[in-house]
Amino acid sequence: MSVDVVATNRRARHEYEIVDRIEAGIQLTGPEVKSARAHRVSLAEGYAAVEDGEVWLHGVHIARYEAGGYAVQAPTRPRKLLLHRRQINRLERDVMQKGVTLIPLRMYFSPRGYAKVELGVCRGKREYEKRESIKRRDEQRRAEQAIADYRRGR
Repeated sequence: MSVDVVATNRRARHEYEIVDRIEAGIQLTGPEVKSARAHRVSLAEGYAAVEDGEVWLHGVHIARYEAGGYAVQAPTRPRKLLLHRRQINRLERDVMQKGVTLIPLRMYFSPRGYAKVELGVCRGKREYEKRESIKRRDEQRRAEQAIADYRRGR
């Protein structure tokens, strides 16, 4: 059984250094679940915050489900994340550090059908670190291409 990945946050890997990852359930309404199953989700502007002992996901856009009937909801409303108390306490401790934030990395449906969000405990990269990671990625790509060319006999 595999997971059905609904959305990934590719920008987060560029903008942040991912220190830790944690899986959390997400509390959605019926029309939101249908919209998410249709892959109409954007994590680009999303972040999570610990508020009053609960973790909330802000800024994630789940498009309005057209056949949703009267249950109309704001596409970017805050959504509660479902975690154990120990996990919440650990996240709260991590976020207290300077420059550390919680960013949604991907949203998916588990094999049992539950909506899940993979949160990253992230530290913002500086400009020179971003350039360094781009340089490293380009060098890796060039090396792989050279190996492929060599194997083809060029």
